[in-house]
Amino acid sequence: MDGLGNPVYFQLSAGNVNDRTKAIDVLSHVGLSGSNVLGDKAYGTVAIREYIASEGATYTIPPKSNTLNPWGCDFHVYKERHLVECFFNKLKHFRRVATRYDKLATSFMAFIYMAAILILSK
Repeated sequence: MDGLGNPVYFQLSAGNVNDRTKAIDVLSHVGLSGSNVLGDKAYGTVAIREYIASEGATYTIPPKSNTLNPWGCDFHVYKERHLVECFFNKLKHFRRVATRYDKLATSFMAFIYMAAILILSK
């Protein structure tokens, strides 16, 4: 998502795959230089944070409560993450996306693109 909450890149994965395993792959498709990446606690792994820093960006990811070496997090900036959640909420208003009727990943992804276009055209 960009700074306004508009989608920049979509990637579909299996339901049993953890999101953080695909995070670096998704971030590699987006230009990060000079930006601030917002993420929830699950994305606070060392590998993800190092990747973001190596791309010349900063991150606002709160540390998990059991982290041995916690880092600082600007929670005022972190509140802007609601834009992502709001977009996914709008996307789930499309029944076909929310219930996943499509058997093929390609047709499901095509409808996600169509739904995103409809949301952004409003």
